This record gives sequence, structure tokens and C-alpha cells, in this order.
Amino acid sequence: MRLIPTEEQRDLAAAVRAFLADHAPMAEVRRVAESDASYDARLWERLSGELGLAGLIVPEEYGGSGAGHADLAAALEELGAALTPSPLLATVLATGALLASGDGAAARDLLPGIASGATVATFTVPVPGDPCARLRDGALHGTAPRVLNGADAGLVVVAAATGEGDSPLGLFAVEGDAAGLTRTPLNVLDLTRPQARLDFDGVPARRIGPGDAGEAVARALDLAAVALAAEQLGGMRRCLDAIVEYAKLRVQFGRYVGSFQGVKHRLADMHCVLEQAEAVARHAAWAADEAPGELPVAAAFAQSYLGRAYFQVARDHLLLHGGIGFTWEHDAHLYYKRAKGDELLLGAPRHHRARLAERLGLLV
Repeated sequence: MRLIPTEEQRDLAAAVRAFLADHAPMAEVRRVAESDASYDARLWERLSGELGLAGLIVPEEYGGSGAGHADLAAALEELGAALTPSPLLATVLATGALLASGDGAAARDLLPGIASGATVATFTVPVPGDPCARLRDGALHGTAPRVLNGADAGLVVVAAATGEGDSPLGLFAVEGDAAGLTRTPLNVLDLTRPQARLDFDGVPARRIGPGDAGEAVARALDLAAVALAAEQLGGMRRCLDAIVEYAKLRVQFGRYVGSFQGVKHRLADMHCVLEQAEAVARHAAWAADEAPGELPVAAAFAQSYLGRAYFQVARDHLLLHGGIGFTWEHDAHLYYKRAKGDELLLGAPRHHRARLAERLGLLV
């Protein structure tokens, strides 16, 4: 098991970090988040073209780089740290679902456009308790209530029930401009991560993979958990770095606030949470590449831990800034909102804990 990033992964992370610092500083993040656009199309073109992030895990035969999930995690960690509004995570989720389906024809048709960045794709994550689209009379009906970049995606990979009742899930590819598809942008807490409600009213769809795609959907969800964990880890690290620097500079009662015992203890706790989160996230990325048998447990553990951990660190990051941390002009609230949004993005923490317990054989 290798949990330490390779030299190539460190180089990739450094390249992404430098690019975002130059082209997507926090002022630009705020501008895009407060505009009508979901993301900067020019920035996305450069992320996909110059850095090749959209096709990082796409096999070379389909126009991608053929890299591993640990490599992808190195890049996503930097985007999570910078809060960059981009459709990369949504596209990664869709790519994972397409690859998990094992459908070679669909991969040949759909992945080259995704790898080049020309096609923005997304995946309707089946969250427990949410309504689910259904296949009836050869078309999709129903609702996907919260879909990442759902209003902008040119391709939607839909996890839908293949019949009535407790019928198995299937995977379907839907064009963004398909007849009967209504896309409604949502007012969300995290303005850097747009979501939309998708309503299907007899939408024509292409089936991907087998009729019962339950195993493919499960793997796609596990890969989504790994990718999200990498972004969460990056956000946690940025929060801790920022508050440590602040504690070194801020003076109260004639002393640097970092010298106060209560502040030092809180920072130490945040550091411990970050170190544990890094081990969990890197193990999940390693399992996605090297140990598929361990992935179900590692992925469930990643979201069971990272969701609450990121929110805890982001909350303390905001509180330790004092009054300034509560102002709109400060960046602390942006990380706080991203942390809470990420905690619920793939389902509430209790769902991940239940999935983890089931996979560990603890449920009877």
C-alpha cells in the first residue's frame, strides 16, 4: 500500500496549484460564483486542454491520459483548496459511471468528447431517500432533485429504476437538450458548486451497460466518494493553513492569538483531524487503483469520515478568525458552505455510516 504521493503526483499538484493561483484566485472565484454563469468557460477549456484534467482517468484508447485515481485525487485536492467553480467533479462522476458500466460502445462514443473537455457531463447520484427516475415504455420519467452542473451538462448519465417497485437500477445516457428534459437551477448554499433539478417526462435515453447495473452504480458511487474526499482534503488543508497564518499575525491584549492555550489546542485538534483525513483519503484513492476488493469499505469510510471532518475544520477556521470570519468579505464562509454542501452531496453521513457497517458485516 502506498499512501505517499509519487513525484509525478506532486508535480501534477504543483502545476494545478500554480495555474489556479494565476488564473482563478479567490477574487475570480467570487466573481464567477456571484454571476449568472456556473463556471468560467475559458478556464474550463484551459483546465481540460492545457492540463488535461477532464481526461485524466479516461483510458488512452478513448482520448484520455489513462492515469489513475490517485493522480486524479492530486489534482482535485488543489481544486478543492482553491474552491474553483468548474464542472470537473461532475464530469469525473459521469466518467466513473461510464467506465464502471463496462459498455465499450458507449465508451467509444462518449468518452472522447469528455476527455477533450468539449462535453460537460454529469451523473445523477442516487441518494437514499431521494426520488429516482424510472424507465417506462422505453423512456425516462421522474425527477433527479439535485444534480451537479445539471443545468449546463451536455451529457447526463442517469441512474434510473428499470421498472416499477424495487426494480434494479440501470444506467442511461441522456443528451442535455433531449426532448422532455426540464432543467431548473437551484438556489444552493454553496455558490461555487451549482446544482439543478432535472425532470424527465418521456425523455429518450440510451441504455449503458447491462439491464441490471446495480454493481456498476455501486462502483460509480464508490469512485465518486473517492473523488469528493480528495476535494474535501484540499479544502481542509487550506483552512488550517489560513488560520495558522492568521494566528501568527493577529494580536489581542498585546499578544499573538496563536500564543493563547485555547487557540493552540484548537489548532492542534484541527491538525490531527487533517492528518487522519489525509490517510483515509489516500487509502481510498489507492484502493480505487490497486485493490478493487477493498474499495467498497475504503470509499464508505472516506465519506463517513471526511464529510464531518471537513465541516469541523471549516467551522473552527471560521470561528477562530473571530468577528471578521463572519463577514461576507472574508473567505471563511465560502469554505464553511462548501464543507456543508460536500457533507451532504452524496447523501447524509448516516447513509455512509450505514453503508460502511453493512460492508463490514456489522448489520444483522
